[in-house]
Amino acid sequence: MKAVGYKNSLPITDVQSLIDVEIPDPAPGARDLLVEIRAVSVNPVDTKVRMRAAPEPGGIKVLGWDAAGVVTAIGPSVTLFHPGDEVFYAGSIARAGTNSELHLVDERIAALKPRSLNFAQAAALPLTSITAWELLFDRLGIVRGDATRKSSLLIIGGAGGVGSIMIQLARKLTGLTVIATASRPESRDWVLKLGAHHAVDHSKPLADEVRSLGIQHVEFVASLTNSEQHLAQVAELIAPQGRYGIIDDPKTVDVMLFKRKSVSLHWEFMFTRAVFETPDMIEQHRLLTKVAEMVDAGSIRTTLSEDFGPINATNLRRAHALIESGRSTGKIVLSGF
Repeated sequence: MKAVGYKNSLPITDVQSLIDVEIPDPAPGARDLLVEIRAVSVNPVDTKVRMRAAPEPGGIKVLGWDAAGVVTAIGPSVTLFHPGDEVFYAGSIARAGTNSELHLVDERIAALKPRSLNFAQAAALPLTSITAWELLFDRLGIVRGDATRKSSLLIIGGAGGVGSIMIQLARKLTGLTVIATASRPESRDWVLKLGAHHAVDHSKPLADEVRSLGIQHVEFVASLTNSEQHLAQVAELIAPQGRYGIIDDPKTVDVMLFKRKSVSLHWEFMFTRAVFETPDMIEQHRLLTKVAEMVDAGSIRTTLSEDFGPINATNLRRAHALIESGRSTGKIVLSGF
């Protein structure tokens, strides 16, 4: 089958950083779905793994986790899906990626794709939806459906993939005042159109930016990018007994900044359930099913911002380069081989 992978960790400007290859077709295990890939999206984790995880000598590593496609075969223990089902999912970082014509995924982390979306629109959603949902409701402990709570949520990096869906989930499922950071006019417009109550500039001191809104403290902070850079400002701005969630990779986190306020720190890594096959692994199937229902009901929308065309090395290199520039908004999708 056709795939896109790499043999060595190289800068994205090198034509060998991602290459078109042919690899053997996979065969499903007990709880696996064999999916014919129709569309994929690209996330910051793709670029990080490309530079940090070299394949075995002589081997090929295939990246990609977000996908939407059609189930062509199932393992003997599968109960949730049938051949012909249209699905979307984010895969497992411990397995081969989705940048291939056929892909294996455990049924417990996949869901039927939204009926109202095409494959490209659906592929934009899984990884970021899982990350946003788990950070809001599983890690920070925000209560879904509680529209009476008048706390505030600060989303640092609101225009990115995770921020774009987190804004929508927080607005539709909670009563929180949602403040999103965005430093460019186009990203500011993006977060406001998605439903953020306020947009503030993360290139300026965040505490001053938020307090200019008349909000002295925020109870919840979702730090999606540049956490190390904003740490001191978060410590100043967050409310006593607040909750602080991180998804990126800061080199250091000085937790002593938060002791006086008894602030709790929460990590979110959406691959944890799949990598460790936790007893609640199926929660990702359930939350993606809920996301699909919300999309079909018109409550939230896809965060697709750009379609780069067919899934090939040239287009994927272009997508990686845009993400590495830090200037992408929403999600980049590629469709078909």
